[in-house]
Amino acid sequence: MTSKKKAPPPPDYDPAAPLTDEEIKRLRPAREWFAEHGIPMPVPRGRPKANKVKSSVTVRFDDEILEHYKSGGPGWQTRMNDDLLNLVRKKSA
Repeated sequence: MTSKKKAPPPPDYDPAAPLTDEEIKRLRPAREWFAEHGIPMPVPRGRPKANKVKSSVTVRFDDEILEHYKSGGPGWQTRMNDDLLNLVRKKSA
């Protein structure tokens, strides 16, 4: 099995150089390039964007409360959020 080594770039090559008008005219969406080469489009990494954004805050709880929620295993923060949300909705009704 032979490996194909690419030739090094020319000495005056600058990857940060602005694109020329000709290079800009040749640009096209990445999905076209991937399709042309028979490569599947990369899948975005990370958690999908939520419809409802939550706010990150720092809150201090009694140890007994944290132990109760954490004893339920993973997802304890979501369960705590759901319980608080239900309480707020009950009081608002």
